[in-house]
Amino acid sequence: MPPVRSIKNQYRGINAHLHSYWQSEGGWDSFHNNHITYLAAALKGKLLPMGYTADTQQSLQIRRLDEPAGKPESDVTIYDTNKARVFQPQVSGAHAGEALAIADVMSIDEEISPYDAISIYEFVPGKRDRGEPIAWIELLSPSNKPGGQDAAYYRTKRYRLLQSGIVFIELDYLHESSSTFDKMARYPIDMAAGPYRIMVIDPRPEYTEGVAYPFGFAVDDPIPTVDIPLNAGDILRFDFDAPYQRTLEELFFAFELVDYSTLPLHFERYRRDDQMHILARMMAVLKAAKNGLNLEEGAPFPIDDISLDDGLSQLNTWGNI
Repeated sequence: MPPVRSIKNQYRGINAHLHSYWQSEGGWDSFHNNHITYLAAALKGKLLPMGYTADTQQSLQIRRLDEPAGKPESDVTIYDTNKARVFQPQVSGAHAGEALAIADVMSIDEEISPYDAISIYEFVPGKRDRGEPIAWIELLSPSNKPGGQDAAYYRTKRYRLLQSGIVFIELDYLHESSSTFDKMARYPIDMAAGPYRIMVIDPRPEYTEGVAYPFGFAVDDPIPTVDIPLNAGDILRFDFDAPYQRTLEELFFAFELVDYSTLPLHFERYRRDDQMHILARMMAVLKAAKNGLNLEEGAPFPIDDISLDDGLSQLNTWGNI
């Protein structure tokens, strides 16, 4: 059958077809850099009325260990523009995620590379005064994940940031490699692990007493709305799904790279339950296209429960049309 394409993301959250393609064929950097821009814009719109702001750095890539030592740079940094406002401990129940001790999600005695032995919070003269940085957001790239060429430096940078008392938010939309948090359940081996995760870590008042909030989600789940702790008890409730959908649609990523009539690349690297979610979503899109519905207006379409075998059989039948 002819390709079935849509500008609008047909998944309710992460587009499994796209992320499989980027991890298999490359091109993640294009999504990464563009998505950071949309994230920063959405964050600013929420933060400015609260007296905070957000900004991207000059480089969106993590420095390699063999490059000259310098100041680490985040994807998006959140600043408090009110210097008089001070940190106060967060009240219980401020987050929707499960609260865990930092030691429950990662080793806290990691060896530190000398390339990262520099403060990243010192104000640089000549730049506009954005206040003190209080939160650091990273959208993981394949090179940052375990086994990647930048994994060691990334782990070092994160450790230093947490020790310095900066709130850390990690966006992991890469299901084919292990979590950067060595004590978390591993996908696809552990049923408790989802293919995607947002982790919020608040290391205040002390790193050893900090709290981690994991937000795991599955294929065809919306990307979560997450509470980000700021200063003086302020909480930013931020919808990470909306800027993701804007990135895919306004940059035409799905339209250019996704054919919903064919399985994602490396379909076998998804766990069985997620494979069923993918097939159910594909069949919903194919049925809508067959019935002449506008894929740009009706998505995401309702799905039917389907077994893996039945889904593969139906997809094969569609492929012969």
